[in-house]
Amino acid sequence: MAFIDYYQVLGIAKNATDKDIKNAYRKLARKYHPDLNPNDAEANKKFQQLNEANEVLSDPEKRKKYDKYGENWQHGEEHERYEQQQRSRQQGAYTGGQGSSFEGFGTEGFGSEDFSDFFQSMFGQGARSAGGSRQSKFRGQDFNASLGLSLKDVAETHKQTLTVNGKNIRITIPAGIENGQIIKIAGHGGPGVNGGPAGDLFITFSIEDDPQFKRIGNDLYATTKLDLFTAVLGGEVTIDTLSGKVKIKVKPETQNGTKVKLKGKGMPVYKKESEFGDLFVTYDIQIPANLTDKQKKLFEEIRDSQ
Repeated sequence: MAFIDYYQVLGIAKNATDKDIKNAYRKLARKYHPDLNPNDAEANKKFQQLNEANEVLSDPEKRKKYDKYGENWQHGEEHERYEQQQRSRQQGAYTGGQGSSFEGFGTEGFGSEDFSDFFQSMFGQGARSAGGSRQSKFRGQDFNASLGLSLKDVAETHKQTLTVNGKNIRITIPAGIENGQIIKIAGHGGPGVNGGPAGDLFITFSIEDDPQFKRIGNDLYATTKLDLFTAVLGGEVTIDTLSGKVKIKVKPETQNGTKVKLKGKGMPVYKKESEFGDLFVTYDIQIPANLTDKQKKLFEEIRDSQ
């Protein structure tokens, strides 16, 4: 029978601490637990290997023996029996090698079939710590979902209903949430195992590009057309914002590419009530087309008067 590297099974180093062993086992055991992987023979096999590795490495005496003999475990077993016989002789109670320093452990939760031949040969069929690992409580699996929203959707707090794993979940989406942001809905993941807590639901938000506004942080950027005459003489222009249309004044002799700031007309700041970013509008001055001869002459007069 082949030697089993229990450290490799748990994915830990040989100098791993008790805490490292515990954390590695819990993480992997939850992943491969039979209740979470029904009818998956490979996952069940992996789960048994994890239990066996944890059984040895979490027990100081078993781990000491395992580390001592390693791949030479077959010869180590003979050597250990010899040492035990010598100790028994010194105590006046020769056992003839029939005893084992690993006898007397309970078998609660597992039968001998739950362990590999390697384990049983090295530790004996009854070598089982009390309180079987299969009765451990495991947190349920976390669920992940994605939700697509428009820029206008996230301009105000609203509620939506999601269907996750066959269940309808009504959530409140705070205004100002950003693209790629993840929020956690506690307790809405998979059910726990053996009375363990349920997992969580993690929702990743995907904010669609808006044809009118570009978002950078809490600020918005937009371009608006401005006719030549208003740019030259001044006047008013109507600007679209997420909260509706607003009129702003245009200074005379406004140049193409001029940028103006509309304070507080950007995105709401996430979870900060009454706080908003700004809207920056760039003017795109439109040159008039299809001019009449009279209009062209007027422009010529203006040009010549410079």
